[in-house]
Amino acid sequence: MMYTMFHRRDLALPPAIGRLTELAFNLWFSWNDGAKELFAAIEPKLWDQFRHNPVRLLTETDAAVLKERSEDEAFLQRYRDVMAEWDAYREAETWFQKEYPQHTRQAIAYFSAEFGFHESLPIYSGGLGVLAGDHCKSASDLGVPLVGIGLLYKKGYFDQKLDTEGGQLAENIAYDFNKLPIVPAYVPVLEGQAPAEGQGDGAPPLRELTVDVPLAERTVRLKVWQVQVGRVPVYLLDADLEENSPWDRELTAQLYGGNQDIRIAQEVLLGVGGVKALRALGIPTGTFHINEGHAAFLSFERIREQLDKGLPFHVALEVIRASTVFTTHTPVPAGHDAFPLPMFEYYFSRLFTDYPSARREWTLLGLDEPKQLFNMTHLALNTSALRNGVSKLHGHVSREMFRAFHGGIDVPEVPIGHVTNGVHLNTWLAPELKELFGRFLPGTWLRHQANKDSWKTVDLVPSESLWSVHMELKQRMIRLARANLREQRRRNSLPADRIEEVRNYLSPDALTIGFARRFATYKRANLIFNDLDRLDRLVNDPNRPVQFVFAGKAHPADHPGQEMIREIYRVSETDRFRGKIVLLENYDMNMARHLVQGVDVWLNNPRRPYEASGTSGQKAAMNGVINFSVLDGWWEEGYDGANGWSIESSDGADAGTQERENTEAIYRLLETEIVPLYYNQRPLPAQWIARMKRSIRTLAPVYNSDRMVMEYVNEFYVPALKRTQHFVANRYDEATKVADYKRFIRKNWHYVRVAELNDPQAHPNATTPKEVTATVKFGPVWYKDTAVEIVYYEEKADRWDPVIVTMEPVRELGDNTVLYRATIPPHLQHGPHYSVRVYPVSANFARRFELPLVTTF
Repeated sequence: MMYTMFHRRDLALPPAIGRLTELAFNLWFSWNDGAKELFAAIEPKLWDQFRHNPVRLLTETDAAVLKERSEDEAFLQRYRDVMAEWDAYREAETWFQKEYPQHTRQAIAYFSAEFGFHESLPIYSGGLGVLAGDHCKSASDLGVPLVGIGLLYKKGYFDQKLDTEGGQLAENIAYDFNKLPIVPAYVPVLEGQAPAEGQGDGAPPLRELTVDVPLAERTVRLKVWQVQVGRVPVYLLDADLEENSPWDRELTAQLYGGNQDIRIAQEVLLGVGGVKALRALGIPTGTFHINEGHAAFLSFERIREQLDKGLPFHVALEVIRASTVFTTHTPVPAGHDAFPLPMFEYYFSRLFTDYPSARREWTLLGLDEPKQLFNMTHLALNTSALRNGVSKLHGHVSREMFRAFHGGIDVPEVPIGHVTNGVHLNTWLAPELKELFGRFLPGTWLRHQANKDSWKTVDLVPSESLWSVHMELKQRMIRLARANLREQRRRNSLPADRIEEVRNYLSPDALTIGFARRFATYKRANLIFNDLDRLDRLVNDPNRPVQFVFAGKAHPADHPGQEMIREIYRVSETDRFRGKIVLLENYDMNMARHLVQGVDVWLNNPRRPYEASGTSGQKAAMNGVINFSVLDGWWEEGYDGANGWSIESSDGADAGTQERENTEAIYRLLETEIVPLYYNQRPLPAQWIARMKRSIRTLAPVYNSDRMVMEYVNEFYVPALKRTQHFVANRYDEATKVADYKRFIRKNWHYVRVAELNDPQAHPNATTPKEVTATVKFGPVWYKDTAVEIVYYEEKADRWDPVIVTMEPVRELGDNTVLYRATIPPHLQHGPHYSVRVYPVSANFARRFELPLVTTF
């Protein structure tokens, strides 16, 4: 990797274990089991107390203890083994180096509003951030030259406490960044500047990096911090500097906090400030990835850079589009950030003053005309050539949602693809299972985890061994749950007997179902409570009991989500469910690991199709925990009928119908399939274990982030990089041609029309295809710059699929009018059965319908 990590903090360790500093400041430790065990061995209680933060551990551990560890031969041998593994990791040839050696010097800039790497760095709120963290980890493992850009939230998201009524208390914490695995980013000192304090003699003069971002009528200064994630650097922007106003200092204080003014200001800092940081660091960047619309303002700064080089706006836009990838995660229109136009214009007033002639073009990039709002997703779509949703179903939902944005073409042709999310296997797979799989899977299975063949031998794992490990993980999860509940009750000053009774909560022998995720109403955490008497019979069956573990946070402003938490708490406190339904507080990545590794079944019942992907079930699946889910997000494509259970409802059902049908399906499947299967063939439930193995074998090789990142590289990053290189060659010659071509086509497309269609009436019993001709007038548009097609539909088992027939030009008729011909089935008639369409094409388009102009007849 091309970027250098500057370790500026001296943790004053004994020389024999001095490289622990290096390890503590690289989050590689968070997905290396040996490294975590090494840190835990220093002071086990402090390791847990400090949320597995190695920097704080090494800072606050007594010097005498560190000296003792440095003289302990067993500890030193473990230390040497881990450091050897770390050195081998850094020096190994990577997948990207082998596949794309010519592109290793061009970075991919991955912009995200949050990153969830590990519980020791709490700058994430949920799925989007954890996905971004897993993306970076797999990029590191694969050697992808990725660079992360985000904001540094000094107060994180929030710590969740539950009161005696189940009310959520959001506790803000100001973190001490001198005790976190994060350092300031440094750059060479410029003439006239002072080097950083404490810099050693002879070292090249460096300074802490800051960048200035215009924000309305003022300038906000951002300090740049660096987190090292294996080979991948992630740069985080921090506005908490003395030279900023008190209001501006709070802009990066908290994730998803405050009003719309704070949100748009944060997004300006992320997008514009992130590009400025990359430039100041001197990182050559070939592709930009907008991970959700929050970061889309990065395109404004990049267009401004091109304008300063002398490019016209429409050419600058084509350069930026060619090199930008956009991933949307939100399946409902209300979830996409949009700001009142006066607010948008206020925050970019400086930009519009400096570039007055481009004000209209900049505004149009995000304008939602009917609503008179500036929409961040519109901006991202208009400035990216390659776009995707995060599951097959979500790709379809996104195409439906943005069909009008693309001129009303058929949904399957809207240029938004999909890359189904995956999770970082080394982070989420239990160490005990890694060890077990390593005895039966090929020796390279971890490096080739996305190869399905590597997982075929899961069936060879002895059922006794798999079940024994699973029960060990279940016991560990129960210990964490009991400790969490005891602390809840102790803090809420409950009587001693109420605290002590928790020791008997949750039985390791009972079928245990986990539900843990953000408490948003569409996720319907309380669906299982729709029939409490039926639930009572399941939970309190003397021979086949079922128990439930719930966890998750609701956004502080989401009052319906918080009420859902209270409802679960109230049910869990009733006599018939006490100790058998539990609600844990302060869900974080550490708790998530315990739950996805330790429950028996993972329950997921969102309102379809509102779960764009979901990844918690993927984490559960690789650990042998069986999914029980609505066919939404990733499960719609992952479920094969035998590797879990599907919670059914009628296709296209309204919310009320879904609610009733999903509820009935949950109870019926629990009563008739899941519970009987779990308790059958005791003490070793062979049929259950077989389903566990099938879940692992079919899902782990597909729903991991190595597969996901390789897909992004092959289908998005490298094509964008190549297209950009083509566009900017010869002084932007190709970009200029494409931009001018699009401008010309937009200006003259109204001339294009189908003047006449000749569709002979075939005999009712005819079987021979018939010939159809169309006369098309093009005006100033060259006919070879268009495609002329017939579109009709064929009925399949459960849907109607479009059939596209290309019409071939027969001859030119003069006045730029051309006769086209095609053959189609004889029974089709124009109007009721098929239509003719004309649209512009270019070999330099990234997608077929890059220009949303279609003339239909």
